[in-house]
Amino acid sequence: MKGGTVGAELLLPLTVAIAAVGSGLGLGKAVGSAMDAMGRQPEAAGKIQTGMIIGAAFIEALTIYALVAVILLK
Repeated sequence: MKGGTVGAELLLPLTVAIAAVGSGLGLGKAVGSAMDAMGRQPEAAGKIQTGMIIGAAFIEALTIYALVAVILLK
């Protein structure tokens, strides 16, 4: 194995791991904040939940993009 290949083999999975951790932290904060908002304003729970689901989908999409990029680069 060449030195450059070993670095790429370690960096690509590390990139996905960092993206997954960031996504998990973002999802946790988004869902936690949405739950707090629904607790404070139960009458707006439907609108808050819709916004939370759309935001969670975008956050998950970023992680999937990172995974696809790593698969394509490999």
